[in-house]
Amino acid sequence: MKFDTAYSVSLDDKLSIYDVRELNFDETAAYDSDKDRFLCPNDACRAAFETGNVLGTYNAKNVNYQRTPHFKNTPSTEHIEGCRYASSHKPAAGESDDAREDNFPSEFVLTRRTYARITPVVDAEGQAPQAPAQTPSGRPPAAVSASDGTPDKTSVFAHPVECYVSNIDHKDKLKAMPLKIGEHSATYWAFFKKIEYLQDNHGLIYWGKIKAIKDYTSSFRIDFEKKVWLDKKPYSVNVYLSKKLIENYRKRKAFLEQIKAAASSERPLYCFFYGVTPALKQVPSKKNPEQTFGVFSANIENLDHLIIREVPMLE
Repeated sequence: MKFDTAYSVSLDDKLSIYDVRELNFDETAAYDSDKDRFLCPNDACRAAFETGNVLGTYNAKNVNYQRTPHFKNTPSTEHIEGCRYASSHKPAAGESDDAREDNFPSEFVLTRRTYARITPVVDAEGQAPQAPAQTPSGRPPAAVSASDGTPDKTSVFAHPVECYVSNIDHKDKLKAMPLKIGEHSATYWAFFKKIEYLQDNHGLIYWGKIKAIKDYTSSFRIDFEKKVWLDKKPYSVNVYLSKKLIENYRKRKAFLEQIKAAASSERPLYCFFYGVTPALKQVPSKKNPEQTFGVFSANIENLDHLIIREVPMLE
């Protein structure tokens, strides 16, 4: 069976599989999931066995997102009788081992989770790249649940995105699952807005199919396939990723590997982002700088809140 929470021996804490993925690519933290040991998140079950009674991981270290990540039992993993994570659990009808993300967090926390037992890795100037983003109101960070089961909150953008993507053909489920971001509460279905309808509401998770990724060597522009209609005229939509934003990103190496591969890929890819809303701007024409044309555009402010990935359910 699959589950997305496990106990990390090295961190002495319970992590979601999405937390593990984040840590694997974080250049400011000395962490490698291959050197960690993951145990059953059930406290009573974990206490009944030696620390060698470990779990495996699926899709914990792939830079390019490949299907739903999860922890899994190995052939030698044991559980106490009645443990909900035992392999004897039979999937429900229509449930496969890795087809859908069923563990919906009810809150996406905008402040990145930190871990007391991880020592930050500093650069040559003694600085750690990109400090955790602060909540807009300046309130203390909300704690991410470390309960036995699935965390009720997550600070990893990939988690709610995977919940939406893997269930995109299950509209009723997405309309029933609640999600809170900052001061706003809605359902998963309402929070995710197709890029062509970005004028309908601000402060949502916008997404759409990528038309092209412009590689300017140290910066990038993501152009979307769909256009926004305003006053009966179509306008292109894009988001810009600045050189400074990328250079200061704590997952810079992994991000550059991913976006460069995406820029040259012929596979259908989609971009999801939160935190900015593209607005209509007038930009100069390359052929005639004295002339301008309209485009809906925005500068991404936090790469933690942007994902480029496939959406198999739409292809």
